[in-house]
Amino acid sequence: MFFLFPFMLVWTLPNILMALAAVIPAVFLIVRVYKMDKIEKEPVRLVLRLVFMGMLATAGAIITETIGSMLIEESTVIGKFLMYFIVVALSEEGFKYLFLKRSTWNNPDFNYQFDGIVYAVSVSLGFALLENISYVFSYGLSTAIVRAVTAVPGHACFGVFMGAWYGLAKKYANAGDRENELKCRRMALLIPVLLHGAYDFIASLEGDYTWILFILFIVAMFFYTTRLLRQESARDVRIR
Repeated sequence: MFFLFPFMLVWTLPNILMALAAVIPAVFLIVRVYKMDKIEKEPVRLVLRLVFMGMLATAGAIITETIGSMLIEESTVIGKFLMYFIVVALSEEGFKYLFLKRSTWNNPDFNYQFDGIVYAVSVSLGFALLENISYVFSYGLSTAIVRAVTAVPGHACFGVFMGAWYGLAKKYANAGDRENELKCRRMALLIPVLLHGAYDFIASLEGDYTWILFILFIVAMFFYTTRLLRQESARDVRIR
């Protein structure tokens, strides 16, 4: 029932403020990426639909993660690795990719390569938005501040890498290059899974200095994501 949680709240002023604190980071990032689509903006209705698809993806991830938590013991390093790379990262990014492809692959608006990034980020941040609301209402406003600079941008980064490979896959598909299309579609899932798994795995490590490793990881990921976004926006091409 996690995905229904926001709709079950009593909307008092404190709850509204917490909801805004949870929602604004995701909305801000969606708008930023949307504005980087320089040649032809995507229909707002499509972007909103993809955000909703991302929210729906949380339901599937909850099921697989619940099953995984019953089968895997997280007290060991190997258990953490299996849980965060295989169960959490693969299920969350897998459901995002599934909803992304079903909603956009044959859409006539998917006619530029950068569109893939806009679509994937919208789905990813729809997922992050609903997840963030749940965390903020469970743990308070301090959680909103932390997640606004870690988890929410993290989901955006996963979406950027997914979208970059997804857009390239569509370019190859339209050109009739089946081999490279399949290769790029696999990378569109594999790279976000590896990044997501590493993010969660490093965050779960216990030690006096593991927080430094976590900060270095997210700073590096944010840096390379920003650079990739600028590159893909600047060299966007028509693919249909």
